[in-house]
Formats: sequence, C-alpha cells, structure tokens
Amino acid sequence: MTTLGVGRGRAARSSVTEGAARAGLTARGVIYLLVGALALQIAFGGSSEQADRQGALEEIAEKPLGSVLLWALGVGLVGMALWRLSEAVFGAAGADGRKWTKRLASAARFVFYSFVAYSVLAFAAGEGGGGGSSDEQSRDVTARALELPGGQWIVGAAGVGVVVAGGWIGVRAAMRSYRKHLRLGEMSRRTRRLVDVSGVGGGVARGLVFAAAGVFAVRAAIQYEPDEAKGLDDTIRSFADAPAGPALLACVAAGLVLFGVFSFAMARWRKV
Repeated sequence: MTTLGVGRGRAARSSVTEGAARAGLTARGVIYLLVGALALQIAFGGSSEQADRQGALEEIAEKPLGSVLLWALGVGLVGMALWRLSEAVFGAAGADGRKWTKRLASAARFVFYSFVAYSVLAFAAGEGGGGGSSDEQSRDVTARALELPGGQWIVGAAGVGVVVAGGWIGVRAAMRSYRKHLRLGEMSRRTRRLVDVSGVGGGVARGLVFAAAGVFAVRAAIQYEPDEAKGLDDTIRSFADAPAGPALLACVAAGLVLFGVFSFAMARWRKV
C-alpha cells in the first residue's frame, strides 16, 4: 500500500472515529440530563419514577417520536463503544494516549458502553425492557457474586473499587483535568466558564454517586445481604436520608443535569 493510501485510510478512520465519539457523547448527555431531571422531581415532589437509565428511556418513549429518539440514542451509544474500542486498539488522542493503562481503561469503557448500547437498543426494539432497573440489576449481580467461593471478598473488593473510582472522578473534575481534552482555543471566555461550571459541578456529583453506590456494595458484602446493594435510582434516593436531606439530593440531581450539559460540550469541543 502506498503512503498516500495509508494516509487516506488513517484520515477516513479518524473521521469515522470522530463522528462516533461525538454521537456517543451526545447520547450520554441526553441520558444524564434526563436522569438528573428525574432526580430533581424526586427531590422536590417525591416522584416514583426511576432516576436511572431505565427511567430515562421510559421518559423518552412517552414523547412524540419517542421510538425514533430511542433508536438514535442507541446508535449514538454504539458510536461511543466503537470510539473507545478504537482508543484501545490504536491509542487515544494526546501524548500519553498509547500507554497501556490508557488502552486498558478504554477497553473497559468499550465493554461498559457496549452493554449500555445493547440495553438501549433492546428497549427500543421492545425486548428485555432495557435490562430492568439499575436496582434490580445491582441486587441480582450481588446475589450471584455472593454465592461464589470468596463471594464476600469479591463484592467487597468491587465496592471498594467503585468508591475509589468515584473519588477519582470527583477529584479529577475538581482539578479540571478534562481541560487537556478540549479545544480551548476555539472557545470564548464565557463558554470556557460555562464548561468549567458544568464540568466541575457535574463531575463531582457523578463521582459522589459512584462513591455512594460503592459504599452500599461494601455494606452488602459485610452483611452478606444482596438487598443492601443499590443501583443508581436507590443510590440517588438515599441522599434524601442524609442529614442535609432533600437539599443534598437536589444538589446531586442538579449536578447530574450539569454533567449532561458538560457531555454536550465535550461532544462539541473534545479532541478525538
């Protein structure tokens, strides 16, 4: 193959990857925006709707052209998965994008978003109900894991890992580490300020939710009780039981909305 042919191949792959990444980030933004909105309803009105991916999909399905939107969302998430796969195989953008740690993280994200895309497409096709609520999934997985040899240690270690991941997400957001992935030169000062508000606020809230879910998993392992594990909906609702009560839940919910907005900004300005 000639050098020109190789160059064209790389350019085509880059174009496809960029389109997939931006579609995926947009789809992620839609889900977080809806989950955050549902969580706000819980904070202010005690809504019975699920504040998780299942609840977001049901919310979309009730809207005009909901079926079309669900399919578009699923395709966008397929794009997210393919983007992460390309990073695992070819390396991500940036000077350290080819490090094995970066590639391993991208491979893990590929597996995660493949599952999410499948569940959304299954919901759109009317099969499997989108995989069930996050709370049901969490309890089922925890129950199976606890039955394995050393199950308590496995669940406990996984819970600790989620707590650490939540802290890492929150700290990196507070440090504005996402800035190195953005084309800051194309933004106005006002836009950069808005991106920082959504990036920091949204990332910290997302990290807090992850960390709280990890704590519940650790508790499930210690007590050998699968029902102690919580999915996204129950984790979000648990903030209402904290000393700050509904105010804390409202702040977390607003943060998830901000993360949805931040995902849209990433779709527009992220380096791919």
